[in-house]
Amino acid sequence: MKILIIEDDAQTREYVKSGLKESGHTVDTAEDGPSGLALATGESYDLLIVDRMLPGLDGLSVVKALRGAHHSTPVLFLTTMSGIDDRVEGLNAGGDDYLVKPFAFSELLARVNALLRRPPGTNEQTVLKIQDLEVDLLKRVVKRGDNLIVLQPTEYKLLDYLLRHAGQVVTRTMLLENVWDFHFDPQTNIVETHISRLRSKLNANGKNDFIQTVRGAGYIINEAA
Repeated sequence: MKILIIEDDAQTREYVKSGLKESGHTVDTAEDGPSGLALATGESYDLLIVDRMLPGLDGLSVVKALRGAHHSTPVLFLTTMSGIDDRVEGLNAGGDDYLVKPFAFSELLARVNALLRRPPGTNEQTVLKIQDLEVDLLKRVVKRGDNLIVLQPTEYKLLDYLLRHAGQVVTRTMLLENVWDFHFDPQTNIVETHISRLRSKLNANGKNDFIQTVRGAGYIINEAA
């Protein structure tokens, strides 16, 4: 696959480029927003990896310009901006996934492969659905069959993150970082407690359980539930 990296930090840019090339991808790079936008609009790419903070034109503006020109290439934001609001802003701008620095290359590669597996046209997805479970991302409405499920904000974030990584094992650390914005272990059972509450609401009236516990690893949404 052909991937464009738009990243101004030379060390990060070369590290990601080298790893992706070793994984069999063709990789182009740009070190600022204007040159990255020029490449993205002038060439055909299967995926863009875009830093949020770029000289000349920031990453959000690059992606907004691409979406405004009807370019649907999947975008993975790579950034030090780790807040929930930052991630929401990136996704609303047209990004498809968001990875916070510092990161493990194995996770980056897993996210890249997940985006590359998506059928064309799915990057503007506004509804997440598995079997009879449906989440409207615009209205923030969760339904299972004909039943409306009322979730607290953190429960909604938890379900959203699990569904966006359906079929993948999500670790406790990933949940702490991406749902609670914790970059340390709070030494509590906060994840387990919220998973239990979420399960209770999703599985009311005898519904089967979508969330499976992978012992010693984390959780996974069972797409075939």
